[in-house]
Amino acid sequence: MEIGSVAPDFTLTNQHGQDVTLSSFRGKSAVVLVFYPLAFSGICGGEMCELRDNIAMFRDQRVELLAISVDSRHTLRAWADAEGFDFSLLADFWPHGGVAQQYGVFLDDKGFANRATFVIDPEGVLRAQFVTEPGQPRSLADYRSALDALEQASA
Repeated sequence: MEIGSVAPDFTLTNQHGQDVTLSSFRGKSAVVLVFYPLAFSGICGGEMCELRDNIAMFRDQRVELLAISVDSRHTLRAWADAEGFDFSLLADFWPHGGVAQQYGVFLDDKGFANRATFVIDPEGVLRAQFVTEPGQPRSLADYRSALDALEQASA
């Protein structure tokens, strides 16, 4: 996806069984989509716990954090409960990886999404994105830079 393009809309179920639609945030708040391979895995756990521990940097800017994996909502609920995640974990379960495919980050040979982050402004426009190689965690500095880009775009 190109910076400045409209982010593809989708509806996925969160860990509580509620549907979450990207376009429902339009005109209300920016959104950070965090694609990750699998719940309960080492690097993904470290990344999500770091986001949990730094959730204020998103909420202070009224940014909705949505984490997406191919796991079922039941797996995501167990993981969220175990780790105390109070942001939405979305199940891109069926069609398997369909949203990750829309965003160009589904790894066909592995059956899950790459680590990719998309920062979308309140009008649904992509303002920043970053992807790491498989096995490489994203840094909190990358999120800070992306949120800065979002703030500059809205200024």
